[in-house]
Amino acid sequence: MGQNAADLIQGFKTGKYDGLLLDIYADESVIAHQRERYIHALESFSEIFDDEEVEIYSAPGRSEIGGNHTDHQHGQVLAASINLDVIAVAARTDDNLIQVKSEGYEQVVVSTQALNVEESELGTSKALIRGVAAGLSEKGYNIGGFHAFMTSEVLGGSGLSSSAAFEVAVGNIFSGLYNESKIDAVTIAVVSQYAENRYFGKPCGLMDQMASSVGSLVNIDFKNPEDPSIKKVNADFSSFGHSLCIVDTKGSHADLTDDYAAIPAEMKNVAAFFGKSFLTEIDEETLIQNLPAVREKCGDRAVLRAVHFFEDNERVTYEVSALEKGDFDGFKKLIKESGDSSFKFLQNVYSNKDVNAQNIPVALVLSELTLKGRGVCRVHGGGFAGTIQAFVPDGIVAEYKKAMEDCFGEGSCYVLKVRKYGGMKVL
Repeated sequence: MGQNAADLIQGFKTGKYDGLLLDIYADESVIAHQRERYIHALESFSEIFDDEEVEIYSAPGRSEIGGNHTDHQHGQVLAASINLDVIAVAARTDDNLIQVKSEGYEQVVVSTQALNVEESELGTSKALIRGVAAGLSEKGYNIGGFHAFMTSEVLGGSGLSSSAAFEVAVGNIFSGLYNESKIDAVTIAVVSQYAENRYFGKPCGLMDQMASSVGSLVNIDFKNPEDPSIKKVNADFSSFGHSLCIVDTKGSHADLTDDYAAIPAEMKNVAAFFGKSFLTEIDEETLIQNLPAVREKCGDRAVLRAVHFFEDNERVTYEVSALEKGDFDGFKKLIKESGDSSFKFLQNVYSNKDVNAQNIPVALVLSELTLKGRGVCRVHGGGFAGTIQAFVPDGIVAEYKKAMEDCFGEGSCYVLKVRKYGGMKVL
């Protein structure tokens, strides 16, 4: 049962929920901002919809820590939910219509009685909503209409998985409003990926949705993608005197779909050479033993990308071990190795369509010149035109942030905290 929106607004204004916000966002310096953000969301909902009783949901963005482009080959990753999120104020309705107003966008309406794929909706938030509803319905869960106002700090194109956070938020709304909050995090992640693959039209793996839905710092093995193995890693980067920084290089994502799609396609071509569907079904030694024939059949870039998969997939195990042992210098060394492999072998730091636009390599070289070996950096996420990741000693975060923002603009460098919660009902 929801709570009165006016009462919730008053509660946030008086600081009643400050402890809850600190628990969720893990950073005392952002509490005043989050308090105002929740008040704004509640007031906006009330201005748009008539409902008085509401519930509040949150779904975080994610940062990929280890395993670059390994998830879609059923490999493993090390990923973290972060303290930038989507929040949604929602209310159940009885008309089978989902009405969502995302801040800055037109309101969209989806009928729960029309859940087939709509080709005209490819690449839209409407497709994601319809896909999540369809996926949950197919799995036997209850769905129905609702009103929602959503606002996001997981910026689109930032490499922090705004679409995954949106999907996970929608999944949690259905869980809370219609299923007594009993839909587990893994199911919500799987359904979210289904929505993105089938309805939105993006051939992504499962890492983004899983990290957003499950929360915390997690080692996920996708060998069985319908039932992935999930292990929480008890490590706090701040305890090692380092901050996790993400730099948005402001590169354009236009016309990059083919670049992204080519990576899993080429990896699968190598697997298919051996009669398999995914690279995790073979090993690196088998590839090397058949290198001349694979090069001839699949091409050199596909071979290099396959080598990256094998090396980076194994590297995740060592990264987890280093963190658990408290060996942060060893962990940073592995992060650098992963970044070097992505640059040289995976080749996802810029697009061959425009070799003069190399935002990520510029960010990497500027990072290395600024860090001078004190921290490490690497391409982050899908690559080509998005973000880089850096682990920066706390004492030079201000220096690093200034250097990045002098180049890429104010607000381009995010200093993040790992959040312990995935998708959740807040109130």
